Amino acid sequence: MATIYLVEDDSALRNELAHLLELQGFTVQVCEQFGTAAQTIVDTQPDCVVLDLSLPGTDGHSICRTVREQSDVPIIMLTASEREFDEVMGMNLGADDYLTKPYSPAVLVAHIHSALRRAGRGRDVLVLVQKGVTLDLGAGTVSYQQKTAELTRNELRILHLLMRNPGIVISRKEIMCDLWNSDAFIDDNTLTVNVNRLRRKLESLGVPEDFLTTRRGLGYVL
Repeated sequence: MATIYLVEDDSALRNELAHLLELQGFTVQVCEQFGTAAQTIVDTQPDCVVLDLSLPGTDGHSICRTVREQSDVPIIMLTASEREFDEVMGMNLGADDYLTKPYSPAVLVAHIHSALRRAGRGRDVLVLVQKGVTLDLGAGTVSYQQKTAELTRNELRILHLLMRNPGIVISRKEIMCDLWNSDAFIDDNTLTVNVNRLRRKLESLGVPEDFLTTRRGLGYVL
């Protein structure tokens, strides 16, 4: 499983994120010396870096710049700032993705998987299985009891987000945010259409109707 290097100075948030990522099957390395974080990343070569922008004695931009000079490891930057300048600067320095606090843990996990796929890492998570349903990200298909259906890009991403977070209600806003950040613009009505199409494809394979459940006013859950 992929290794995530976590650089976050808020101890409560750091512990929460580390626990969440470990529950998702990742190996988590936590930064303890922010001044040497960049060199540690270069030396250990994790599969993905989750990097806070504001850090004591340094900042995420400096770490990102130093790492990018020596490594192509995927970097996801986190910040409480809503300034466009910070996002633009982070991306220009080589960050692969950017999330503004507060963010949904489920969306962060989805962004990590997306970064790993783009980098050609974490290939062991290209196939997910939940309740007998198999999602093959590489082939873009979903299978159940020896039947297979092809998925569109949006259907694939919606099902992937839900299957990576079984038992967790994912709001419509979180799903749209994940799709929008993936350059696949989608509005509320379009989301409904895509979820309904996904449901019909699952039903055509014989997947039980309660596999994908709508929680009215909350979102969707597997």
